[in-house]
Amino acid sequence: MANADVLNGNFEAWSNTSADNWTTVDSGISVSQNTTTIKTGASSAAITVNTATQSSTDFLQNIAVTAGQSYDFSVWVYHTEGGLKARLFADGYQGYSNPNLVNQWQQVSYTYSAASTKEIAVGLRFYDTTGFDGSETVFIDDFEPTASAGTGGSACLANDVTFSLTTDQYGYETSWSITDSNNVEQASGSNLSNSTSYNENICLTDGAYTFTINDSYGDGICCTYGNGSYDISLAGTSLVSGGTFTQTESKIFTLGSTGGGSGGDPGTYYQSITTQTGYSLKTALHDLIKNHTAQGYGAIWTFYANHSLDTYFENDGSILDIYSEKPFGSDSYTYTKVTNQCGSYSGEGGCYNREHSFPKSWFGGKIEPMNSDIHHIFATDGFVNSKRGGFPFGEVASATFTSTNNSKLGTATSALGYNGTVFEPIDEFKGDLARAQLYMATRYQNVIANWQTNSTYGDAILDGSSNKVFETWQLNMLLRWHANDPVSQKEIDRNEAAYAHQGNRNPFVDHPEYVSKIWTAN
Repeated sequence: MANADVLNGNFEAWSNTSADNWTTVDSGISVSQNTTTIKTGASSAAITVNTATQSSTDFLQNIAVTAGQSYDFSVWVYHTEGGLKARLFADGYQGYSNPNLVNQWQQVSYTYSAASTKEIAVGLRFYDTTGFDGSETVFIDDFEPTASAGTGGSACLANDVTFSLTTDQYGYETSWSITDSNNVEQASGSNLSNSTSYNENICLTDGAYTFTINDSYGDGICCTYGNGSYDISLAGTSLVSGGTFTQTESKIFTLGSTGGGSGGDPGTYYQSITTQTGYSLKTALHDLIKNHTAQGYGAIWTFYANHSLDTYFENDGSILDIYSEKPFGSDSYTYTKVTNQCGSYSGEGGCYNREHSFPKSWFGGKIEPMNSDIHHIFATDGFVNSKRGGFPFGEVASATFTSTNNSKLGTATSALGYNGTVFEPIDEFKGDLARAQLYMATRYQNVIANWQTNSTYGDAILDGSSNKVFETWQLNMLLRWHANDPVSQKEIDRNEAAYAHQGNRNPFVDHPEYVSKIWTAN
């Protein structure tokens, strides 16, 4: 391959309202700088298309190519409504973006082979599709191969991370890597010298990363044969560090915001999900989320202390207990993080603990990674949690127990299609819990068919399959709860925090539409 640099392909350089080095050929589009929806660096280009006339939507620049050379052109596209598609132009019209992938980044690429030495046009043209309402904005960023304009070309416009490593007396035993959330390697090292300090700066965009270090002998790098150590830091703040391990060690760190604000942008996480529907989509999502890093059952307390606080209702920073929270009134009691961890209890208000919304008995006990998978484990009052036990979620006709926030245990309504005992949370959390159950059905698709006989109540809700997973009565209820209680900001924030905690996401929080695409398309 040979370079044919697109100038200002990262859209960092602007003169007034124009992107340097780019030309808007036609009058059907307008271009402006955007600093909120970005793929890399500090800004992207917002392309607003105001016409359905395709010949009036070109955004181009000319570059020089050399005969006999090949060039990899690519651009990242972010659709906001889905009424347009972008077509890559490289000396002619090439591939399209997928307009159905809205509110996420996708990459369009093409390898161009130059037949002669000349200047060619590269860029994009925009095409209306079904649903175009006459005006729509598409964000574009990171047009490659790129040379920056007005920035010197060498500065890191994302996160300039500092990596430091000191080897022990057997440096050749050590290797390391940093991979992103799609398991793409961003940096690595091996064949290291003995008792040597290495320091390098690594430019990384916002997102979750996994640092993995290996020692082929199995004694780590500290402290038997030297005092080796590693550290990854940003602006002087350590993100991960260590040195004492055996064969291998992996740690997750996150760059950028992990919650609050608008939240909920998974970036390129779902770029492999395109036109799949039905159980094929479920399998594709399983393959995407299946390899999370279990942090252990004890780490859940720390997650709660940092990410399960009430900043949504009373906004008092107490533990957000889904079995005692009163969304429209004062809570009967509150829990202080860490201080009020269970502990013993004899009634409500004693302490908070770790509620497996998909009970441990259903998957066979304290088995990892299910036992510590934060996507289905919620902070709850210990006493109410014990009342729920291993019973299925359901809708109660006659309650034998009612918590202070009106969560109920009792006989199922006849309309439910199940005549046993069920536990019914309040409406505020029904959608959250439904999406947690659907996550479990997807994340553990490869093993969940074997769980049906683990317990009586697991058998009541599981159908013994790996695709549908749930008995019809339970599935219909979960789909209803999902529809009636849409994704909220608290759920978006929790999903982001879970992603930072263990490295995978709940796709039904990021893309609620996936639920119907899977379970109502079959």
